[in-house]
Amino acid sequence: MPKNSLRLILILGALAISGILVFQSYWLFESWSIKNQEFHTSVSKALRIVAEKIADINETDLPKSNLIQRRSSNYYSVNVNSAIDANILEDFLVREFDIANINTIFEYAVYDCENNELAYANTCNLSEGPDNYTLSENLPTFDELIYYFVVKFPKKESYIINDIRMSVLFSLLTILAVVSFMYAVWIILKQQKTTDLQKDFINNMTHEFKTPISSIKIASDVLLKNENIIQDVRLNQYAGIIKDQNERLNNQVEKVLNIARLEKDQFKLNLERIELISFINKIVGQEKIKFETLNGELKFLTKITSAEIKADKLHLTNVLTNILDNASKYCKKRPEVLISLKLIKDKYRLEITDNGIGMKKEQLKKIFNKFYRVSTGNVHDVKGFGLGLFYVKNICDVHGWNTTVESTLNQGTSFIIEIPEI
Repeated sequence: MPKNSLRLILILGALAISGILVFQSYWLFESWSIKNQEFHTSVSKALRIVAEKIADINETDLPKSNLIQRRSSNYYSVNVNSAIDANILEDFLVREFDIANINTIFEYAVYDCENNELAYANTCNLSEGPDNYTLSENLPTFDELIYYFVVKFPKKESYIINDIRMSVLFSLLTILAVVSFMYAVWIILKQQKTTDLQKDFINNMTHEFKTPISSIKIASDVLLKNENIIQDVRLNQYAGIIKDQNERLNNQVEKVLNIARLEKDQFKLNLERIELISFINKIVGQEKIKFETLNGELKFLTKITSAEIKADKLHLTNVLTNILDNASKYCKKRPEVLISLKLIKDKYRLEITDNGIGMKKEQLKKIFNKFYRVSTGNVHDVKGFGLGLFYVKNICDVHGWNTTVESTLNQGTSFIIEIPEI
């Protein structure tokens, strides 16, 4: 993947995750605020009803203001202006909290005027959880009040959290997603660094190969022109092998270098007008010798008399020779290849069909992948790096040509390239 694309993906991913975190935090905060306010409203309403019932029993009037005072987030005082029976108070509190669906532990205490302290009456658990709560000690008293009781909700926070547990769960999942994303980013960056080092090493290595390859070529040409070598059949054969293998090695190095240029976006086409029919005839003439040595056949058929396109001559040659090379290599019988050219609407359809081993559908999806090679069984008699079709696909894409492959296992393969006319 190009560095710019990777950087863009990481930036967009970071922005998306940041947005989700901000939204999730805001949503969680708002949920907490809403539930906290709902809790306060429900408690205040229930305590007011309890105070009114106590006032009715004692036949007294309630204070006009400050009847219910919230002393802290979970601590309330209720001023009733009359004596309070703790047993009656507990019954009223349990009933009203149950009606208001305040299902949590609460403790209550009544102010004792004689000793100026809060006398604990009881603690009540309206939830389904364990009843192992320890009563609070030294709850504050309030000098400005005479007859009052207090109510404390020691598990209020956990009660609200349980009420918004889905929001909390989503927040935890979001945090997990962020951690996973950060780990994935770290892995990607680490792999990208390793890949860059590997590419640099391969590029440097292939460039270093160019000098000895050139030297071997010069030496082999000198040997093949030497009279003594020409007269010695065995030495002449060895010199020819050196020259052929050196050319093969040079072709492979050039292929690797071209792939590297493509991946680094340093690849430039030298576009020129090409008469496609005469160009293909020239390629066929050059490649025919190889097929004849294999007792095979290479033909070119077309009803078109003239076809002009714009292309890079060198790379178009490489595209065709790569496909023809595969047609001869991946064939277990007498290789027969037919090249056809048709004009369909405003595009030339160049089709190269062979009678080779063919491919399965799952293999067709991978043949343009870098380093992928079609399996030929346990016998590894087909040489190469798996770069040929990757190169073909990229060259066609750079030209803006559409490339498709049709294949049937054990019957053959057709490579189709659609080239716009000019």
